[in-house]
Amino acid sequence: MSLGKKGIAKNISSKAQIPYGTSHSLLESFISIIKINRNKDIKIPNFGVFYIHTTPPRVGRNPKTGKEFNIPSLKKLSFRTSKEIKKIFN
Repeated sequence: MSLGKKGIAKNISSKAQIPYGTSHSLLESFISIIKINRNKDIKIPNFGVFYIHTTPPRVGRNPKTGKEFNIPSLKKLSFRTSKEIKKIFN
């Protein structure tokens, strides 16, 4: 089961003992910071790095018809965890 924005805001609210509205606006502010700085790496010490990864253009194929088509280069948001977070999960 995945954790959505509401669940994250509820967890922040309960752990930090702040109102849900405040934790929700905090989460929205963090997301807007990522959107505004989309051409820069966002490094959070002891957590990880949000960075933009550009996929190369490639040829795709419709599996039903076999017809080929070009898939253009795309920019994707990626996240690389820190060593401390990796230790927690492994």
